[in-house]
Amino acid sequence: MAATEVGCEHYVRSCLLKAPCCGKFYVCRLCHDGEENHQMDRFKVREVKCASCNTIQEAQQTCKECEVKFGEYYCDICHLFDKDKKQYHCPPCGICRIGPREKYFHCTKCNLCLATDLKDNHKCVENVSRQNCPVCMEDIHTSRIGAHVLSCGHLLHKTCFDDMCRTGAYRCPLCMHSAFNMKEFWDQRDKEISQSPMPTEYQDTTVKIICNDCQAHCTVSFHVLGMKCSTCGSYNTAQDGGLIAPPAVDPRQPAPQPVEEDTDTQNHD
Repeated sequence: MAATEVGCEHYVRSCLLKAPCCGKFYVCRLCHDGEENHQMDRFKVREVKCASCNTIQEAQQTCKECEVKFGEYYCDICHLFDKDKKQYHCPPCGICRIGPREKYFHCTKCNLCLATDLKDNHKCVENVSRQNCPVCMEDIHTSRIGAHVLSCGHLLHKTCFDDMCRTGAYRCPLCMHSAFNMKEFWDQRDKEISQSPMPTEYQDTTVKIICNDCQAHCTVSFHVLGMKCSTCGSYNTAQDGGLIAPPAVDPRQPAPQPVEEDTDTQNHD
């Protein structure tokens, strides 16, 4: 029999898992973890209960009693039952991923499955998915929410990245590198600064900065709207120390006199 449309808010399945920790039956580990004060180890699940005939049996894809299929997809390692989403089990990740498999590859250094268009086209950070999302502080590696890879190589949940962009944040919460191409924003900042000159007493003031994008240390003109890195042109910079005033002019020193140019005249008959 085909899989029936039952389950929970997380998965479509026709069985309940017997939690190896407490012996209670739940549709999935997430339902269990939401109700109990401990977590279910999906890999230790050994028994399931059919949602149609209530037969308790060894974990398998089809009920031994009524032959209902518990899920279109079944992984006998993760004990994942669900409708077909082109899932596949990734041995290095240790869990099932939503595919199709041919559109993803496992990056050994990042220790994570990534879209094939990122192959040889991303900055590797060792075991990056084993860190929690720096926005919500929740797990990334086993999360059902997709991960977004920043240009610096760090990960955060796709939904957290979208929320971050909506609030106007543009930097990686971990390393402060720009999260996306900011050229248009920097060009706009150039125009704003050119149209907003600083007061006379600050026009020759400089400041030391550190660029969060290229890590350069440089001394640039001070402006309240932003300090531009003289190396890469980014405004994603941090001030390093106080303002540097221009050298004081000695009022007793006479001002330089303009040099008169000699004019050669040529007489013509």
